[in-house]
Amino acid sequence: MTFPEPAYVDPAPRVAGTTVAGVEHWYEPVTLTAEMIGKRSSRPQTVRAVLELYRRLSADDYVLALTRFYQHGIERYGEDWRYSDIVTALHAASSIIRPASYLEIGVRRGRSMAAVAVTQPDCALFGFDNWKPGYAGMDNPGPEFVEAELRRIGHRGTIELVKGNSHETVPAYLKAHPDAWFDLITVDGDHTPQGAAADLATVLPRLKVGGAIVFDDINHPKHMDLREVWHRYVGDPYRFSTWEYTSLGYGIGIAVRKR
Repeated sequence: MTFPEPAYVDPAPRVAGTTVAGVEHWYEPVTLTAEMIGKRSSRPQTVRAVLELYRRLSADDYVLALTRFYQHGIERYGEDWRYSDIVTALHAASSIIRPASYLEIGVRRGRSMAAVAVTQPDCALFGFDNWKPGYAGMDNPGPEFVEAELRRIGHRGTIELVKGNSHETVPAYLKAHPDAWFDLITVDGDHTPQGAAADLATVLPRLKVGGAIVFDDINHPKHMDLREVWHRYVGDPYRFSTWEYTSLGYGIGIAVRKR
């Protein structure tokens, strides 16, 4: 299977506060690691923070099911429980990185974007989704609903939500905005191997040095190829530090760009 290569632009700008200037001759300048984000994402206090976020959002069946799952884990195992998913990962990443700019492919009702909005209310948010009616058998009300949800939980920054096929809309947006760079990115769109690879190849070159990317469903039983795709794009330890959680749920991957 042939996958597109990311067209990196070097030197990329850096995320403020995550890098040290003047050490490049010996070390990469990045002081943040994906493991730092991952460990924070799986702690009970982060899960509790996401539970509180879910209480503030308009719930659907999936959020209600996740709420029961979270509550059971914490009530049964207390501080020993460890769990990570896309929302806990983004809550942790946003809390640590404090992004000024965030790009997301696969927004749906805005649950994952809300984790960034609630921790960094002034962050500029850019979301891309088809907003297909009845997606996953549930209501999928569209970008107006998502923006209203984000504003309701206190987001103050700019919000730009683009409807359409991410393989068309994201490259078009980045071509029209050559100076657009992102501190934090999520890819949770097309789950075919070719589609996920195309999204990763498109956005990775626009991730700042010291920034993080989150990739969902690397352990999903219906999408087992996604983990291989993830490794294909972030497996170079010279360019990325990585962390994965696959013990429970559908799995999550986190990578921090080192160069």
